Amino acid sequence: MTIDRPDRGPREYGVFLPNAAGGWLISTTAPYPPADYDHNKRIARLAEDIGLDFVMAMSKWRGFGGETDHWGATIESMTMMAGIAEATERVKVWATIHANMQNPAFAAKVFTTLQQISGGRAGMNVVNGSYADEFEQMGIWDASMTKEERYRMTAEWTDLVRRLWTEDSVTHAGEFFTLTDCQSRPHPTPLPEIISAGTSAAGRAYQAQYADGAFLGADTLEDMRASSQDVHERGAAAGRTVRTYSMLTVVLGETDAEAARRAEEYGRGLDRVALANMRRSWGMPEERALAWAEGADGEQAFQTVYVTGSPERVADHIATVVETADLDGLMLIFPDYLADMPLFGEAVLPALRRLDGVTA
Repeated sequence: MTIDRPDRGPREYGVFLPNAAGGWLISTTAPYPPADYDHNKRIARLAEDIGLDFVMAMSKWRGFGGETDHWGATIESMTMMAGIAEATERVKVWATIHANMQNPAFAAKVFTTLQQISGGRAGMNVVNGSYADEFEQMGIWDASMTKEERYRMTAEWTDLVRRLWTEDSVTHAGEFFTLTDCQSRPHPTPLPEIISAGTSAAGRAYQAQYADGAFLGADTLEDMRASSQDVHERGAAAGRTVRTYSMLTVVLGETDAEAARRAEEYGRGLDRVALANMRRSWGMPEERALAWAEGADGEQAFQTVYVTGSPERVADHIATVVETADLDGLMLIFPDYLADMPLFGEAVLPALRRLDGVTA
């Protein structure tokens, strides 16, 4: 059947690029994507070729050690995506920037440039810091700031970026930033999309006010639906349309059994030291993080919710997820992007497009 989605358009599907070594599996037995521009460019071109809608890259400045040295080597998001924008023609290119790290005047100029390079396909994924270690090493982590204060800072930052994109001169003396006759021309046309990930009430409030795309997380599909509808309703109340997304790792096989074996093998190599270091960087006490990682099962090798199965099973699962959770799209992760994506494009994506009444 065709899903009726008035005023929200067809769902979008894209990929989370692996611009940090190890990608999105913390495992010694999983494929290990390199922190390499050419590798990511090939993935982005493949995403475009198979008909996906966007590619996104995170911003990461320090890894988590362990046997895998997970994310120990990374390449920078904004400059990488500038290259990918030049190397592609259709997919949206979403780069990540930290509001607690970069001045809004810098951000406005960088993404104006990316918008020109991409011909209007640029998106700014705004984050405000969650892994303390990567900012402590630079001396710019303020541990005294609450989550609410970080979102106030990010809201002020975003206001200033949008003003710099549309006004000839910006003077501002606020809680977190000061600009004096600050100029940033030319202005981007159209304005880059703003993307934001968040699960808290403060995060959803920010998304409703500023984001064009909101990435959500929840323990159940029912909770995800509540969060998605909350963002949609808050956005509508502000006269805005906000599209909601979540993330999913896809482990494909010719059969369900083959895909399950792949996932089991990846879980067998769980890097517990890197996993503990990641939790500790989130703020979990070291002893507790080590104890938790020691008792973790193989599923913790996956950094997102994942699905295993044949193309038919994966398509059915994704359709259920987006419909039940009232999502406008998904950002996908693949254990082996270059090997897995062609089958997804051939046998899964067309089925999802048909559900939305989209002709490939």
